[in-house]
Amino acid sequence: MADPSLHEDPSRARRVGRRYAELEAVIEAADRLAATTADLETALELLELGEGDEELTAETAQLEARRESEREQLEELLAPRDPDDSRDVILEIKAGAGGEESALFAAEMLRMYRAYAEANGWRVEVLTSSPSDLGGLRDVTAAIASRGAAGPGAGVYAHLKHEAGVHRVQRVPVTESQGRIHTSAVGVLVLPEADETDESELLAEAMAPANLRIDVFRSSGPGGQSVNTTDSAVRITHLPTGVVVSCQDQKSQLQNREQALRILRTRLLDARRAEQEAASSAARRSQVRTVDRSERIRTYNFPESRVADHRTGYKAGNLAQVLAGDLDALIASSQEAERAARLAEAGAAATDDGEDA
Repeated sequence: MADPSLHEDPSRARRVGRRYAELEAVIEAADRLAATTADLETALELLELGEGDEELTAETAQLEARRESEREQLEELLAPRDPDDSRDVILEIKAGAGGEESALFAAEMLRMYRAYAEANGWRVEVLTSSPSDLGGLRDVTAAIASRGAAGPGAGVYAHLKHEAGVHRVQRVPVTESQGRIHTSAVGVLVLPEADETDESELLAEAMAPANLRIDVFRSSGPGGQSVNTTDSAVRITHLPTGVVVSCQDQKSQLQNREQALRILRTRLLDARRAEQEAASSAARRSQVRTVDRSERIRTYNFPESRVADHRTGYKAGNLAQVLAGDLDALIASSQEAERAARLAEAGAAATDDGEDA
């Protein structure tokens, strides 16, 4: 980190910074545990020599409780983790069944994730969006990034990856004249954002110019300076896979091109890693992270002010707070489920290795 040449390569500097943050958190936790253990051993020795009093006895009990807590914290940091946990994300929200009502809820979900991100000190940048007639969003793609290197479990992806899936909303739509409750759905996709290092290591061939068709066209939507008066919108087609990315929100063709390449790079990296996971063990595929993104994962019930996560069984009656960005409890329930799955996988692997030996 102190080598000036490292920072000449921004991609390598980001990668090393992420790794430094991961190791720093582990070392700090281990140092705290070692210090508490040393203090506890000293206190126990004094008690054995009969030099203690009631105050020392109470302090010894506190040290024992602190050591147990710090041991659990260190075990949490050392537990098997998703290697992408420290990454930033590309978040995609798409209106599904429900028409205009679904688009309106998609816009609410974007506000929800924006509020959650801001509460965590993260940056949110809308890359491309498609508004609906009533002010909703048919689809939107946003980049959410931390403001510094993230430690284990502290990255944006570690928090938001379990939001991927179908979110169901039950409420009376603004377009409903009879007061009937409708059920709509919104799809969410969360991808760990790729960077130039990933492209050079994994996607160099895939992102080769010969594999890309780049078309330009005029932006649609409200007019204005450089919006739909020039060919500033960009559509990139990845010929080998047929993946298409369009961007038109920026004022210049160059900006839209860079945003489209950014999204395409991330989608291709996710597809490449999905292929690798599909070829790995059945235990790996059963982890929470690889849950089928098409399944319904959560329901937001407005009449009962209730939110329910169908994967973990978590339920709460604070729908208004959740939509205002209070996602901590929901996300914690998914993280705990993932941690349990990873520990179970690690235990099963250790058992298999023992039997093979």
